[in-house]
Parts: sequence; structure tokens; C-alpha cells
Amino acid sequence: METIQLNIDNVFDFVRKESIYALAADAEKFNKALHEKTGKGNDFLGWVNLPSSISSAQLKDIKKVAENFKKKCEIVVVIGIGGSYLGAKAVIEALSDSFYMFQRNNEYPLVLFAGHNIAEDYLAELLNVLNNKKYGIVCISKSGTTTEPAIAFRILKEHLENKVGKKEAKDLIVAITDAQKGALRKLATQEGYKTFVIPDDVGGRFSVLTPVGLLPIAIAGFDIEKLIDGARSMEELTSPDKSFEDNPAAIYAATRYSLYKQGKKIEILANYHNKLVYVSEWWKQLYGESEGKENKGIFPASVTFTTDLHSMGQYIQEGERIIFETVLSITEPDNHLAIPFEKENLDGLNFLAYKRVDEVNKMAELGTLLAHVDGGVPNIVIEIPRLNEYYLGQLFYFFEKACGISGYLLGVNPFDQPGVEAYKNNMFALLKKPGYEAQAEILLNKLRK
Repeated sequence: METIQLNIDNVFDFVRKESIYALAADAEKFNKALHEKTGKGNDFLGWVNLPSSISSAQLKDIKKVAENFKKKCEIVVVIGIGGSYLGAKAVIEALSDSFYMFQRNNEYPLVLFAGHNIAEDYLAELLNVLNNKKYGIVCISKSGTTTEPAIAFRILKEHLENKVGKKEAKDLIVAITDAQKGALRKLATQEGYKTFVIPDDVGGRFSVLTPVGLLPIAIAGFDIEKLIDGARSMEELTSPDKSFEDNPAAIYAATRYSLYKQGKKIEILANYHNKLVYVSEWWKQLYGESEGKENKGIFPASVTFTTDLHSMGQYIQEGERIIFETVLSITEPDNHLAIPFEKENLDGLNFLAYKRVDEVNKMAELGTLLAHVDGGVPNIVIEIPRLNEYYLGQLFYFFEKACGISGYLLGVNPFDQPGVEAYKNNMFALLKKPGYEAQAEILLNKLRK
């Protein structure tokens, strides 16, 4: 099988190759620290060897539960937030037909998501859909008390129990949670739900290759064994015994860090395929939550081209020169579609007649890269042979490994997220949660001013 390819040639006008390769020793040291679990956050490094350690029995159990949902449900609602839904959403959206929601007689359940917001209209409209459908629930939460998914699960659990009865509902609910502790684990034990474990040493944003991601992906009908195979191949390609020159994740991390030190503070993940939008969303959480600490870190943003060339393209071309791009390029799309010849040629497009749409897209990609580099925007290119489970597995593990190395190069702990608690504490105080009275008074005084 081929592998995804990293090309950094279009950064050398901005950062010398020698400067990037001067980081080789550090990158190799940090990659080794990830595998030996000697760096910061070493209690959250279970993801590093996950592809090679997951067993066929574990995958078989996941596929068995997915098959059960297939037999019983038209829809499965996956409840989770952040890493508890973004990885699965990214893979499902990348591999699904762009218009799958409009297709009838789908072989697999439609996977919908909840618990990633607190929007009343969203939940109410979801219930309206579920009223007339056979559905099940997969609730993903290590603690069971995270506000957004806990609210969604309370509402959907009640709805399902009222719809089919409590006894039947318990066989339509799966909990993915902590092995022993937490509110969801306690409830699952009491109610008799089927459960899967979120490993203690795997954080949410690194959990796509655990049941957190694998079960929803399997429910949607995609091959989780191929996904793991792809990730396993990238684990081997980025292992500690590989030199810097042969380790694409280390090179990507060092290139990002070199550009950051040259004042490039924003990385834009660009794609030319609409199915990669949620891959970008997953990537933004991975890097934003891992690196944005201690007043450090590259800000992760994303665009979908050519659509966003008609909006964000102007800023990228001529705005402040604090950005660089990483382009996800799909070598070969799944379909072939040619542009027809038109006798009248009123739109002036006969010069494109009989060309594949993808050829036009590729030339837009190349033309944009040249224009942006000329305009002062370094470009990194990640070439993905095809959009399938195997190469997505490679891509996800590649980004995870590079993220760990990159965080260590920055000097931060890439595996914690202390900053996300600030909004929660304020929200709890404003909602008058017991124990937050003092914080509530402070906030109310601020609001009065």
C-alpha cells in the first residue's frame, strides 16, 4: 500500500531547510519520549501504541454491537463533545456520500450527533426526527457529568424510554465511559447497558482509534480494521528507530515550529474536497487544545477551497503575513465526471470541454499554491492517495504523533487542557450550582458594573 506524502519544499523561501533539519536531534528525542513515556503528560500516552496493541477480539466486539444497531435501528444518536465526537464525525463525513441523508433504503443506520452544543432548537428538532424512527443511543463521556452531553443524554434517554419502554431501551443504549468510576459508569451498571471503556491514558482528542471513534464509524458501515491498519502503518513509519529524515511526523512538527519562530502564528489547514471539513474540525481541536498554553502556540484555522477562495482568499493572499498553509490534497477522487462541450459556448468554457472536473480542481490547487507562496504564505502539502479508511487511519495517527512532538518542541504539556475549565466554572456559578456561590457573587458584581 502507498502512504500519505509530506512535501515541505514550498517553505524553503521562508525558512532554510538547514534550520528545520537542525531540530532533528530534538524531534527524535521527543519522539522517543512519547514512546518511553518520559515527557510531560506521560500519563496520557496510551494512544502512541494503540494501533499496534488493539486486539482482533476488541474489534470483533465493536463490530458485533454495530451489527446489533444495524438490525434494530434506523438512526443511532452519538452523544459526546470535543474528542468524543469529532473523530467519528470526521471519518463518517469523509467517507459518506455527500448527499447520504437524502438516500432511501440505506443499508446502515444514519449516525446523528448530539451533546456537542446546548442549543435548544437543535435538541427539539432532533426529537422531532426521532419521534417516528427506530433509534438507539451511544453516550460517550468519561465522567458522565460533562454538561453538554449529560443534558443531551438525560433528554434522549427519557425520550427513548417513553417511546419503547425502559426494558427495551436498555438494549438500545451503549455507554462508552471510564472502566470503574463516574456517573455514566454507575448508571450503566445500574441499568445494564452494554459498555466500552475509554482508556485512562488516552485523552479525548487522541481517542478516535478507541471505541469512542471506532463504534460510531462501524455503525455507519465503514471498515474499522482498515482504519486501524492505516494507523498501524503510520505508527511504524514514525517509530523511534526511524531517523528524522525518514519520519514525516517529526519533519512536519519541526517545520511548523520553525515557521512559528519566524513569526508565522496561524496555520491554515486547507483542503480542496468538501468531505474533509470535519477532518479540519478534528485537527483544530487536536492542535488548539494541545498547544495553546502558557501564551504560546500556533492558532489552527481551516478553509475549504475553492469555495473559500471567494471569501478568505483575499486575506490569505494579501493580509498580514503571520500565516502559513498546510494543504490536504487528494490524489484520486472516487468518481469520474467530465465537463461537456457546449456548441454556443456562451460561458466561454469550451477550453475545458472533455476535461475531468478533478483536473480543473487540481489546477486550481496548484495555481493557488503558487499565488500564495508568491504572496508570502509558506505552504506544506500532505498528499493523500485516496479518501478511504486506510489513508484516514494514516492521516489521523500522523497528526497525533506530530502534535505530541510539536508540543514538546514548544515546551508545553500537549496532553492537558487546564484552560477549558474557566468557562465551565463561570457557567456553573451563573446557573447557581451548589458550591459556586462565591464565584457567582464575583461574576454578578462584574455584570452590574
